[in-house]
Amino acid sequence: MPDLHSVLLIAVCALVTMAVRFAPFLFFAGQETPPVIAYLGRVLPGALIGMLVIYCLKDISLLKAPFAAPELISCAVVVLLQWRGKNSLLSIVAGTVCYMLLI
Repeated sequence: MPDLHSVLLIAVCALVTMAVRFAPFLFFAGQETPPVIAYLGRVLPGALIGMLVIYCLKDISLLKAPFAAPELISCAVVVLLQWRGKNSLLSIVAGTVCYMLLI
């Protein structure tokens, strides 16, 4: 059974997460979205995905076996599935399964 500290910690994390997600709706209710927020909404998703890809591939080694093959094959699977099917969930799951099978 979880102790009180763990329950309170989870509750505080959940409240902070909800507050961060609800804040824009509270601050901009009934107003037009400021241009800066609209710009960030357009560019940040791609920038974050790029940063995550770089972070995930930063420790691969091209000089020793398996020469980054699992990572590169899995990335190719994700790119091809996303390009052909435009289904993000399928691309992510298939890339993860492919990587796990290859390692």
